[in-house]
Amino acid sequence: VQLQASGGGLVQAGGSLRLSCAASGRTFSSYAMGWFRQAPGKEREFVAAISWNGGSTYYADSVKGRFTISRDNAKNTVYLQMNNLKPEDTAVYYCAADLYGVAPVPYVSEYDYWGQGTQVTVSS
Repeated sequence: VQLQASGGGLVQAGGSLRLSCAASGRTFSSYAMGWFRQAPGKEREFVAAISWNGGSTYYADSVKGRFTISRDNAKNTVYLQMNNLKPEDTAVYYCAADLYGVAPVPYVSEYDYWGQGTQVTVSS
């Protein structure tokens, strides 16, 4: 499985960005997907996850109500819509595939493949 994340950039606090992650190499609709982030000097942390069919989602408390994860299985793509961004959202964002799971889970160790990351910087 290959994952290609895109859509990061520099935005002012209160602004929005939409990240995309295009997958290839295996039937996209058969597995769950997640977004994680890693700020400098910190461990990688869970942001959001979505089930194989998009019917179930799960969010970190820090982004609940501001971020929305979605997927388009016809386009083999998962999205992360980020609204009302805060400086503390600044990080490299990674998409990940959980090939053996169908439900969304928040654990780094559950994910089998990772994208290359896209930088999100929120200025105050």
